[in-house]
Amino acid sequence: MTFDIRVTGRAKAAVDRVLPTLIADLVASGITAGDAALWGPAAEADAAQRLGWVQAVSVSRPLVPEILALREQLMARGITRVVLAGMGGSSLAPEVIAQTAGVPLVILDSTAPGQVLAAIDGDGETGGLAETVLVVSSKSGSTVETDAARRAFEAAWRDLGMDPAEHIVVVTDPGSPLDESARAAGYRVFPADPTVGGRYSALTAFGLVPTGLAGVDISELLDEAEATLLEVAIDSPDNPALVLAAAIAGSDPLRDKLGLVSDGTHIVGLPDWIEQLVAESTGKDGTGILPVALLPVSPELDSRPEDLQILRLVDEAREFHLVEPHEDEILVSGSLGAQLLVWEYATAIAGRLLGINPFDQPDVESAKVAARALLDARPAPTEPSFTEHGVEVRVSDPALAASGTIAGVLEALWDRIPPDGYVSLQAYVDRRELSQLAGLREMVAADSGRPTTFGWGPRFLHSTGQYHKGGPATGVFVQILDAGEVDLEIPGRPFTFGQLIRAQATGDAAVLSETHGRPVVTLTLTEPQPDVLTLFEAVLED
Repeated sequence: MTFDIRVTGRAKAAVDRVLPTLIADLVASGITAGDAALWGPAAEADAAQRLGWVQAVSVSRPLVPEILALREQLMARGITRVVLAGMGGSSLAPEVIAQTAGVPLVILDSTAPGQVLAAIDGDGETGGLAETVLVVSSKSGSTVETDAARRAFEAAWRDLGMDPAEHIVVVTDPGSPLDESARAAGYRVFPADPTVGGRYSALTAFGLVPTGLAGVDISELLDEAEATLLEVAIDSPDNPALVLAAAIAGSDPLRDKLGLVSDGTHIVGLPDWIEQLVAESTGKDGTGILPVALLPVSPELDSRPEDLQILRLVDEAREFHLVEPHEDEILVSGSLGAQLLVWEYATAIAGRLLGINPFDQPDVESAKVAARALLDARPAPTEPSFTEHGVEVRVSDPALAASGTIAGVLEALWDRIPPDGYVSLQAYVDRRELSQLAGLREMVAADSGRPTTFGWGPRFLHSTGQYHKGGPATGVFVQILDAGEVDLEIPGRPFTFGQLIRAQATGDAAVLSETHGRPVVTLTLTEPQPDVLTLFEAVLED
């Protein structure tokens, strides 16, 4: 079996309750046949245009020799370093694929100036610009982060007297603005399937082009997915996608937090990809499932909140269960190709169980609009409520800052978490330089007593950002910004990368607080490295 799932406790009760109806309604075979009516009349138009991922394995096969031939051509010219500029599914799926294969692939899904500079300059070991190919991936062809990265790389090559057309490969939908401009510039273009949404695109050109150029055996990945096609297509109690969907979305009442634990699995980084697929697909109309990436020792595994369903990603679910039952958990194992396909099916089926459209993202655009307005107006930064040891503190509600200390602000914020709520930590910083910030998640989860997510900004805006605004109104939010001295111009744009990332953070905070009434605390590090210690100490003090 290419994919195995074991369920116990309330997850099993959910499967027992929901699975017969899914089978009777022919949901699995309906998805495979492209039945757009499965999600109701309101979603039918979207579904009719977004079910191409079901055929991704066969549609993508002809791409493989083209990708491998291009890789050989690039290597013959000494181009061995692959950088991917993309957001959301365009970067998260390739990241998992490359990491699991142990193949180097530089992911640029940030507008932090230092991170962009590092991607351009290289690390001295994997090569510089002369040895670099940039894969520009954008379904719409107008993604602001991807467009900015492309412009910066183009300018860098031209400054060195190199032709960008020798170093840029584009993946985008046919007829998009990027498709037209790329062809005009002489770039190699791989047309994407317009019937596949970005977060369902792991087995399409978006997942295969950058990883294939980097050296991943993408034929094997497609083979793994193909071996699972029959399992997910039949209306059977053994269908792993039906069981998984029922387990994560069929409980009554809904356990709307999904704790994802990588526990000995060979697949690297899968929770991050699952997070964007599930959160962006289901977080709307006041409902949804919020994935929470956990460690095997995370606080949530001890406290076990009632609204948190634990799912462990393991290498052999059956054997893992036999050694230790892990009651009231979901155990999942499988090859990477199988995981990608089963989770896509299961997420679409979960959308049906929740009564929502799993193919749109109605609240993602609001943060983009707010950011664009700030870039146009360029208002002066608001004064902080107070500053403690170099950390500037801004709050959506002045009452949160009454204590005059960061520890007090956080305590006041935790007090506003409803019984079924969560904490969202959002770090708009250079994650190469401040990677230790991710460790704050464990501390906040223990201190707040609630499930806690951590996202690198602006990357998470294309992932959990939809859930934050469209899902249940139960989140509290902590933004961490870097005032940093490093900045970088965006050629042809009237704003810099530093101004862009600040506008993205400020715009999202405004939408969360002013439009949706969510409490937001923004902590700006004026001296990033020492100020990180201030944050850790504040959480420990609280």
